[in-house]
Amino acid sequence: AHPHSPWERGTNENTNRLIREYLPKGVEITSHQPYLDAIADELNDRPRATLGYLTPREVFTRLLTDNVASTG
Repeated sequence: AHPHSPWERGTNENTNRLIREYLPKGVEITSHQPYLDAIADELNDRPRATLGYLTPREVFTRLLTDNVASTG
């Protein structure tokens, strides 16, 4: 979140809460990239109400597909 932008903090805090399920406070963050990638994949595969209960990955894929279809 940017300084002096309280409307951004809700998303930031929610993301931090989700990450803390995998990496609790006080636990050293691992440098094992496959584990960190697995966490990112799980977070990106969670449906979001703000996205119409689609996953971020689904929305991103749709954006790419729609843009390619509209330019082709």
